[in-house]
Amino acid sequence: MTDVLVPGRRDVRGVLEEPDDDADAIVVACPPHPQHGGSRSDRRLVAVEETLREAGIACLRFDYGAWDGGHGEREDVRNAIRWADDRYDRVGVFGFSFGASLAILATATVDRAVAAVAALAPTAQLDDDLDVCEALPVLECPVTVLYGKRDTTADWEPVVDLARDRDDGVVALSADHFFVGQHGTVADAVGDFFERTLLPSA
Repeated sequence: MTDVLVPGRRDVRGVLEEPDDDADAIVVACPPHPQHGGSRSDRRLVAVEETLREAGIACLRFDYGAWDGGHGEREDVRNAIRWADDRYDRVGVFGFSFGASLAILATATVDRAVAAVAALAPTAQLDDDLDVCEALPVLECPVTVLYGKRDTTADWEPVVDLARDRDDGVVALSADHFFVGQHGTVADAVGDFFERTLLPSA
């Protein structure tokens, strides 16, 4: 584990977890809403990171800077993507809930190439100008959207409908928004997706 200070105007800190062998690919993992306890230690992010590391993919889990209504947090994700792109051949982005929405929003507007995006329980809109359903069509990389069939917390339906219209991957899980007891299932699905999209030999 390596502590990381993500360059940018905001104080964004994270941890880099790498496999034993040198990794050519990395996933930037975006936590859920910071005002609701979301952090880089989120159990869903940790479960995904562990699965990625076993597959030979590095993972950067980070905390957002000071709360900024989603706008500064989107820039935090973009800066994390830039940091990762400077160091690895292929970059994927994963997020849960608020972080899933930001993963899509940031990838659509960042000045770097992202190889794949996985969004777990994204909500359709964070603000008037942070509309996930406007950002998703911009993405040209492989995308998968995962959601809980009993999720009544996030407004995921418009995102899932659009993903299906685009022929993106869609994974329905028997869970609510928090995926209690499903962390391993989530990690396996996300890990499989990134193995296919980030590892040339997969």
